[in-house]
Amino acid sequence: MTTQDYAALRAELATLTTEAFRPDLAEIDRLPTAEIARIMNSEDATVPAAVAERLPDIAAAIDATAARMSQGGRLIYAGAGTAGRLGVLDASECPPTFNTDPSEVVGLIAGGPAAMVKAVEGAEDSRQLAAEDLDALQLTHLDTVVGISASGRTPYAIGAVEHARRVGALTIGLSCNAGSALAAAAEHGIEVVVGPELLTGSTRLKSGTAQKLVLNMISTITMIRLGKTYGNLMVDVRASNEKLRARSRRIVALATGADDAEIEAALAATDGEVKNAILVILGGMEGDTAARLLDESRGHLRAALHAAP
Repeated sequence: MTTQDYAALRAELATLTTEAFRPDLAEIDRLPTAEIARIMNSEDATVPAAVAERLPDIAAAIDATAARMSQGGRLIYAGAGTAGRLGVLDASECPPTFNTDPSEVVGLIAGGPAAMVKAVEGAEDSRQLAAEDLDALQLTHLDTVVGISASGRTPYAIGAVEHARRVGALTIGLSCNAGSALAAAAEHGIEVVVGPELLTGSTRLKSGTAQKLVLNMISTITMIRLGKTYGNLMVDVRASNEKLRARSRRIVALATGADDAEIEAALAATDGEVKNAILVILGGMEGDTAARLLDESRGHLRAALHAAP
């Protein structure tokens, strides 16, 4: 970039709320640790209210996402730096929580996996890199792409959304500045304006917290809509370790009220599938019948129970 280019970029950043300087905190480094912690905590407390203001936008985006995923589409996050890491984190937690295949919820970060732990210089500045990353996934019109950028100007996130729209995929733009280019590029713009950061421009703070809250909503509520829960129980949990195996048994117990022996028998009859075991117990049926009913109800346990003989 030339000196003139840097001047233009500096001027652009100066207009962003996420980059604003807080004169009232200019001497925060001179305060006692307990006072800095109090200030930081009070700043963080404002984030849920900012998210609440955008709940209609969030809900509309979730309903559209669930509609596509119910037809076989995927949920794909794309971002750089902290925003990209948050997307990868949310995606990585879906398989153990909701028993999704790793290909169903995907996190893309500018610069690839190495960028999770070390900045990859220049990666966030490339729209073309985002398009290439999405092409590698063989993006389709059934997919949903969520561009994530606190500033709302990150070329990688905007490029991902623009490329996804050209393919016909659903697009969501999540940013923390009003009037952002990212929200404008997406079909569903979600702008959670949390205000200037405690440390000027450090968007891993309030902005990062806001993005994490919204991503929690997008993945969790989408999975609820897809029948991955029964009430507030994670009936599609993947029992991949001892803690999760114990949790599986507790979920079956909470859903059915059955004793340990009945729970063990039901899990044995269903190859450890929690949802199937609940249906075996509550519906009084064999494991293969439970599997068939769940398949016919597209995995929705309540619908399968309603259809049970």
